[in-house]
Amino acid sequence: MAIDQSLISRITAEVLARVQEQQSNCSTNGGIFQTIDEATAAARSAQKQLRKLSIEKREELIKAMREVSIQNATLLAEMAVKESGMGNIRDKILKNQLAATKTPGTEDLRTEAWSGDKGLTLIEMSPFGVIGSITPTTNPTETIINNGIGMIAAGNTVVFSPHPTAKNTSITVINLLNEAIIKAGGPANLLTAIANPTIEATNAMLKHPDINMIVATGGPAVVRLAMSSGKKAIGAGAGNPPVVVDDTADIEQAAKDIIAGSSFDNNLPCIAEKEVITLGCIAEKLITSMKKYGAYLISGQDVERLVKVILTEKETEAASGCTVKTKKSYMVNKNFVGKDATYLLSKIGIQAPDNVRCIICETSADHPFVLEELMMPVLPIVQVRDLDEAIELAVSVEHGNRHTAVMHSRNIDNLSRYAKAIETTIFVKNAPAYAGIGVGGEGYTTFTIAGPTGEGLTSARSFTRQRRCVLVDALSIV
Repeated sequence: MAIDQSLISRITAEVLARVQEQQSNCSTNGGIFQTIDEATAAARSAQKQLRKLSIEKREELIKAMREVSIQNATLLAEMAVKESGMGNIRDKILKNQLAATKTPGTEDLRTEAWSGDKGLTLIEMSPFGVIGSITPTTNPTETIINNGIGMIAAGNTVVFSPHPTAKNTSITVINLLNEAIIKAGGPANLLTAIANPTIEATNAMLKHPDINMIVATGGPAVVRLAMSSGKKAIGAGAGNPPVVVDDTADIEQAAKDIIAGSSFDNNLPCIAEKEVITLGCIAEKLITSMKKYGAYLISGQDVERLVKVILTEKETEAASGCTVKTKKSYMVNKNFVGKDATYLLSKIGIQAPDNVRCIICETSADHPFVLEELMMPVLPIVQVRDLDEAIELAVSVEHGNRHTAVMHSRNIDNLSRYAKAIETTIFVKNAPAYAGIGVGGEGYTTFTIAGPTGEGLTSARSFTRQRRCVLVDALSIV
């Protein structure tokens, strides 16, 4: 039978076209894969390419990441609020811009050197390789932008494990960042994730042999999971930041700052003010001033009604000697996390003006609003007799998270006493808590604040390991 050369040519052309299409799809999938194995393999391959690039080229990729994050700050904020139902667009835009502009790049990697009679010794910061990064629903895009820049600056690639309730938003920002990197001449898949994140997928990532380091940003359970992975782990856990106001403070300014901080993105950031501890002699003036800046004061039965709405009561049994006692405890109702203050008030029958930003109420020191990290614009106020009682209570309700604390005072000794006692990673004086991550304050930003594992405000250098290079009897020119 005669061979039809034109048919063969046509079939060959079709096969080549399909192969090219598949190759194109593989390189332009935006870093999103079906399984952790695929995502990790792609990140491992990309990291080998990244290591061949110069520091200068790496910085070009970071510049492209910053630019695309700023260009899409509004889109990503809108997506995050719509998908998660948490926070507000205005503040999420600011947080995206903050992550894009104030996350350190390669300048954070500083070489140390010793030169003398015996030669030259260098200590340089080297990448871990492939990092597994668990990101929260509260700050989905900000954390990915922030960690993405810092981890790539350090020479790593990343397999992200986003929170399922912010899946689409997280995938979108990963796509945008990868596209910007490729356009800037970088490798595909420096940032990867799977299309359908689950707890099973996160567990698989934690155990994967080709993941060299784990960075977990989230609640206590997530941090414990990361720290039990057997790998180098950075854990950025929960906080319950107390604010202390003493009688030397500028009360008007303190009230303004506290409401601004506690209402920022509807109190979602772990650094946000969660409870106020004030000397009784200034409490009335502080509350009056807070109301001027968007606080809505509730009391009595309204407080109890709000407890029933935003908290779920549960009973636990505790052994005491030969008897078992039942103890009440509370869990935050996740349906109300990050909601607007006016929405929360509507649930207890109060129609508040649109300019209300935060709900305030006076409570006892052991009230669940004080003890639980609510992550919504509800701010309990506790009166105390003196500064000693204020500091003791603040240390207690911070729960040893060592995350963030705030004080409003013009007395340096008082500020110092509180800072030494509370031992938090971030301590903010006379400003909203968000000044601690660079909003209106000096210094770089991060959305991964590692209190539990001690790295503090993470940056590129946090994602490196130190390597020492020793050259004996040479290169000393003294």
